[in-house]
Amino acid sequence: MASLKIPANVPLPEEDSEQLHKAFKGWGTNEGMIISILAHRNAAQRSLIRAVYAANYNKNLLNELDKELSGDFERAVMLWTLEPVERDAYLAKESTKMFTKNNWVLVEIACTRPALEFFKAKQAYQAHYKTSLEEDVAYHTSGDIRKLLVPLVSTFRYDGNADEVNMKLASSEAKTLHKKITEKAYTDEDLIRILTTRSKAQIMATLNHFKDKFGSSINKYLKEDSEDEYVQLLKTAIKCLTYPEKYYEKVLRRAINKVGTDEWALTRVVTTRAEVDMERIKEEYLRRNSVPLDRAIANDTSGDYKDMLLALLGHDHS
Repeated sequence: MASLKIPANVPLPEEDSEQLHKAFKGWGTNEGMIISILAHRNAAQRSLIRAVYAANYNKNLLNELDKELSGDFERAVMLWTLEPVERDAYLAKESTKMFTKNNWVLVEIACTRPALEFFKAKQAYQAHYKTSLEEDVAYHTSGDIRKLLVPLVSTFRYDGNADEVNMKLASSEAKTLHKKITEKAYTDEDLIRILTTRSKAQIMATLNHFKDKFGSSINKYLKEDSEDEYVQLLKTAIKCLTYPEKYYEKVLRRAINKVGTDEWALTRVVTTRAEVDMERIKEEYLRRNSVPLDRAIANDTSGDYKDMLLALLGHDHS
């Protein structure tokens, strides 16, 4: 097995573990130390730190963080420290619980993650919660929303690329989608089948055909009924499948511009996208709002929570 290559300028996990252990000792927790270590380590490095910490101190690092930290800062550090698939499993489970129910987050996870990553998140979900994501989503939803969400979380899409697209199919399925949407048959099984099973590249080609042939994007066609939760979820799925950075920009804009910041949304987007497509999201945010994302977040948050988010926004992915 090839050994994991750690950049020369990054301390070894043993050193990081020792520093974290020191940060928890004494009268007050050293939050700055926690940020300076964890916010500047990639997923593989954070995983090693957790393993070394458990071996050296016989304690679970996540439990230690949970004991020592609180509030939004704790949530940001905890979500960040989890393995990406564990984090998705945790967020998905939270989204099926009565008091933290959130169908939008389920759509977001199902539609923005690469197929294999989403599959691994569902495996982590089963290992940790002893149920499947599919059964929890089916149990906690009903009616039309269940009709859309269950196939969405059950799918294992082909991760095909643009040169594997079937243009003839894209053209005929664009017509199908147009017919169903103009009839307002939003819950039609063919419409759901296309959006929940086709590869992202195939869906993109279908929606490009749709726009060329019918003069407007599919989401413009859905706009007049967008008060309806099911239609909103449908639009969210389409945006997440095709332009995730535009979807995330909107989530951040709403979280920041709300009366009283939506810290859960802010924390979720920053921790889940910092190692994925945050640069594209930042560009989109600047384009839409004429304010850099880090400045918007700095103006809207404070203390250790602000420092953690800003560290993640400038995260070094080496």
